Amino acid sequence: MNTQNSQALALAQSHYENFPVASFLLPLHLRKPISMIYAFARQADDFADEGDLPPEQRLDLLDGFRKELDHINDKTDPETEFFKSLQETIDRHMLPLQPFDDLLDAFSQDVTKTRYEDFGELIDYCRRSANPIGRLLLHLYDAVTPHNIGMADAICSSLQIINFLQDVAIDYKKGRIYLPQDEMRKYHIDESQIAEGRADGTWPMFMEFEINRARNLLQSGAPLGLALPGRIGLEMRMIIAGGERILKKLHVSRGDMFTQRPVLKPWDWAYMSYRAISKR
Repeated sequence: MNTQNSQALALAQSHYENFPVASFLLPLHLRKPISMIYAFARQADDFADEGDLPPEQRLDLLDGFRKELDHINDKTDPETEFFKSLQETIDRHMLPLQPFDDLLDAFSQDVTKTRYEDFGELIDYCRRSANPIGRLLLHLYDAVTPHNIGMADAICSSLQIINFLQDVAIDYKKGRIYLPQDEMRKYHIDESQIAEGRADGTWPMFMEFEINRARNLLQSGAPLGLALPGRIGLEMRMIIAGGERILKKLHVSRGDMFTQRPVLKPWDWAYMSYRAISKR
């Protein structure tokens, strides 16, 4: 394994996620390409999110990634070692470049857009920020069919929305709200409630509505965990179980992620493993 692949695998295994990333559940030959995809997305997302850089510099960093993708598209040598390794992964597994472009488009949007008027705007963001990962995985699994794509999109969008519900307070500190503004108005929720970290009033009803929609979306894609064979199906069922577990915790807390931000603990992972294995 070259240095870039090793670093990508280490990055995939070091960040907290609500689901396994390139875990031991997967066949060995899939761990490295999945780690490279994750490393691309993680780094680009950090450009948009982390540190104190002004927006212009964040967009410049993302544009740097775009130029490297252009090199790959043009069959010319990328300038960085990471993208040379990514080029090898893309070529070896015949991965499409559009999902990588879509991810960069979504992360650039994070720099410039901080509010979403309705669920349609939010799901369009998910289409570019989350669904590309699922589509790339289907290519790696050699399981690209229209039906599988539809289920993968549903799972990925739901996981993105679950992350938004989990991180309302964290995102607000970054100046963003990933909750539909029209639904906030419907439930008489204003931004001051988020700023003050209050889960009183109509907040539990509002959050239960958001939780139920995310759960329905996740369940609509859940059959993909049984459609995929062997260890990749097991990994997918673990991913789905992780989303279900976070939603359960949000439901129990009545949506109070301000004082009870849901995270997966060792017991949760054991339960998820049991669910994933028993469903086969």
